Amino acid sequence: MSILVTRPSPAGEQLVNRLRARGKSAWHLPLIDFTPGNDLPHLAQRLADLSVGDLLFIVSQHAINYAHPWLTQQGVSWPAGLHYFAVGRTTGLRLHGLCGLPVSYPDEGETSEDLLRLPALAHIEGKRALILRGNGGREVLEQTLRQRGVHTSYCECYRRSPIHYDGEEQGRRMRTLGIDTLVITSGEMLQQFYTLMPEYYRHAWLTHCRLIVISERLAMLARQLGWTDIVVANAADNDALMRVLL
Repeated sequence: MSILVTRPSPAGEQLVNRLRARGKSAWHLPLIDFTPGNDLPHLAQRLADLSVGDLLFIVSQHAINYAHPWLTQQGVSWPAGLHYFAVGRTTGLRLHGLCGLPVSYPDEGETSEDLLRLPALAHIEGKRALILRGNGGREVLEQTLRQRGVHTSYCECYRRSPIHYDGEEQGRRMRTLGIDTLVITSGEMLQQFYTLMPEYYRHAWLTHCRLIVISERLAMLARQLGWTDIVVANAADNDALMRVLL
């Protein structure tokens, strides 16, 4: 088995190093770069606009990686009177570790849908919610909160931008390395990698690889693109991916 990890840095390198330490052949090709988000300078004010009992949602660790240092630099603490929610256990535990406040997250699954099934989010009409996220991304969290009568706003804490590669060159390199297993952790990256590869490599190699993804929604997208050998990890963190890959 020769594994290609497409996770962004530093999580991608960390996973590759752990796999190599266990004797696996693993390589890293990050597909996305991160930079500070346009709304980061307004974060302290957006938090101050919320009242006790309002809701704060963190969609990923990247949001924390940019939001927490910025707040620390401004001398601002995470407000104690809010209800904190995280999409995924890893993100929830990381935020709790930094701010010491209770953070709710789903016991299983790492998607917005999993989070929205929490009983604490069943009767929230009239509340305000702030979602810390990146540019673009899925709208299901915001749409569902609005349907439940919540006044919802965003704070773009980080920006994702695709890293550009020569598809022909990368296709040749992947075949030379004997890559037969791909780790892809978002729909955006799956589509990006599929589009990057020239049609010949898609048919001759790409869709024949075993694909490791982190949600059933992602698996469904992969099937539509032509993959048949798909494994769904039960979480998005490197520990869960290691369990699948070993």
